[in-house]
Amino acid sequence: MTDTMAKFDLSVESEGLVNQHDAEVSQNSIVTHTSQHKAPGSLAVWVFIYAELTEFGLFFVLFLVAKAYFPADFSQGPQKLSTLAGLSNTLILLSSSLCIVKAMAAIKIGNIKRTIHWLLLTIVAGGLYCAVKFWEYHRNGALGINPRDDYFIAGYYYIGFNHLLHVLIGMATISVVTIFTALGFYDANNHEGLESAATYWHMIDLVWIVIFPLLYVLH
Repeated sequence: MTDTMAKFDLSVESEGLVNQHDAEVSQNSIVTHTSQHKAPGSLAVWVFIYAELTEFGLFFVLFLVAKAYFPADFSQGPQKLSTLAGLSNTLILLSSSLCIVKAMAAIKIGNIKRTIHWLLLTIVAGGLYCAVKFWEYHRNGALGINPRDDYFIAGYYYIGFNHLLHVLIGMATISVVTIFTALGFYDANNHEGLESAATYWHMIDLVWIVIFPLLYVLH
């Protein structure tokens, strides 16, 4: 009888240890799974991005409302703009997104030199975008196109200038994280600041993907 009770106690204890081990494994798996699916960048940058997207979303809604009330202005508006400039900036920003992706891939394996290389190319792409934009505005001025022409052109300038401002902010941010990377602040295990800057830059590109057809293509 005593032997039976001892075996029973040993069995219960073993089962308890197994259940405890399974629970610990399950908990570790949940933690690992959660960390693997963590959104890139910091919480602060996501709050800022959501605020910026809300702002642009409001601009787009107002643009479409104005289009409904003034169809003649918006029907002929895109024909006044340089589709070549809009398409060129689309390709430039898509290329810049690829550069920032390459930079993030390089920092994750600890390749600082390649990270800086791709970050600098991202800044160059941003500079090209600005150059094309300034050429476009110069061309508009030469053709006598100004914000007071009609509601479409007013909306075009307002949305375009706002996006250009965000590109300049993004370039400044990328420049700062490039300097920090060169100084050794970021490495394979610590690069949240760089990731936040990259996330913000992707937001800028995403907004332009909406702006390009809205302003330059759709009649």
